[in-house]
Amino acid sequence: MKTMIRTLLAGILFLLVVPLAVGLLLGDGGLAGSLEEGQAKLGLTGISFANKVELPETIDVWIEEEEKTVSVDFEAYVSRVVASEMPSAFELEALKAQSVAARTFAAAKIEKYQQKKPEAHPDAPVCNTTHCQVYKTEKGLIASHEDGWEEEGWKKIQKACKATKGELLYYDGEMVMQPLFFSSSGGQTENSEDVFVGAYPYLVSVSSPYEEKATHQNEETTFTLKEMKEKLQAAFPNKDFGSVTQDKIKILSRTAGGRVAQIQIGDGADSKLKGTEVRTGLGLSSTLFSISFAEGEGWNSSSPSKTKITFTSNGSGHGVGLSQYGADGMAKEGYKYKEILQHYYSGTEVY
Repeated sequence: MKTMIRTLLAGILFLLVVPLAVGLLLGDGGLAGSLEEGQAKLGLTGISFANKVELPETIDVWIEEEEKTVSVDFEAYVSRVVASEMPSAFELEALKAQSVAARTFAAAKIEKYQQKKPEAHPDAPVCNTTHCQVYKTEKGLIASHEDGWEEEGWKKIQKACKATKGELLYYDGEMVMQPLFFSSSGGQTENSEDVFVGAYPYLVSVSSPYEEKATHQNEETTFTLKEMKEKLQAAFPNKDFGSVTQDKIKILSRTAGGRVAQIQIGDGADSKLKGTEVRTGLGLSSTLFSISFAEGEGWNSSSPSKTKITFTSNGSGHGVGLSQYGADGMAKEGYKYKEILQHYYSGTEVY
């Protein structure tokens, strides 16, 4: 009889304790989206990180036009960057994704600053320009928007940033050090090594299908061959392009994302240029471009002053990492910010 009672009590205890433990671990929301909460309740937070980053209370920002460094509350800095980098009209989930990317970018810059100070602004880990990420003061943001923006757009951005407060991108237990972002991709992002020097496993070419509302679609920029050569020569004064005629201009290769990797312009010693060099030299929005030729007055194919070349480009920016218009498109399709981030930064997690 005693044995039977002990067995019965053990069974009752099991039925009580196991659901309680599971409840503590999973919380009220079930398995999806509540694992972190459960880990925190059981004191397990951080066990999967090789390097869990602790965020500072403030960040120093170099204000380029004033040539001075200011100290800003870290989360206030993040919200102002989001407001400077992404339209407040974008979906809330897209703004949340941008806030995590901006926060991670700043944290990575602080970590790098401890190892090597940037030449452009040695007094601060970040500046307020596109050299880092654009930052404006709250007063500056309000002044640059229409009346009433602070009551709608600004509050919306602050809501998005507050919802992700403290969250960063991680890959394989380490904070992501290159959370790059740009405006629009034209349908496909780039491998980092095809645009910049380094290859990163989370910066690989992925589709970006929801960019119907993006700006810079089928954007045409036209020059005479003479004008084009002059612009490129001004941008790269030490390069020898030789003779630049229609038959000596051709796209030689493209990247995995479809952008121009290499293009021939002229027959000189330096006639082979990277697509990124042409984009910079000619002020194109993207290296996702095609070329076509047209006849001007007195045209002939060997006349650089009469032959016109048109670059038709799609997308805006370098094409690596998060596409902002792509993020907004995904949000419109019902994707949440973590899903957006995990799509554009392959293999990452948000904590």
